[in-house]
Amino acid sequence: MLRLILIIGSGSFAGGVTRFLLSRYIHSNADTTFPLGTLIVNITGCFLIGIFYGMSERSNLLSPELRMFLTVGFCGGFTTFSTFAAENISLMKDGNFLYFGLYTGLSVFLGLMAVYLGNMFIQKIL
Repeated sequence: MLRLILIIGSGSFAGGVTRFLLSRYIHSNADTTFPLGTLIVNITGCFLIGIFYGMSERSNLLSPELRMFLTVGFCGGFTTFSTFAAENISLMKDGNFLYFGLYTGLSVFLGLMAVYLGNMFIQKIL
């Protein structure tokens, strides 16, 4: 059990650092108040988790430990629901209801589609 906790923890660390760096890069290069960095990170994470679950369903490419590292650890640390919620509250407080609706709708719809497409992608190539 301790081994599995360390595997997940190291994946979460890697995912969190990657999220921070990618989100910061996007925010520094996009001149908008729209939370584009978090949206891109969350949709990318959804696509990746679809790929990882698809790989573990269709083949033996991922050991149980690697699957936990990538899905629970990396993708769990990479994506961020709490930041998504905080950014939505900030958009509402600022009266930016268009961006609030757009961000919420795109996040939910594109997130679900990304998981589905990632899974379908793996099923087509394996």
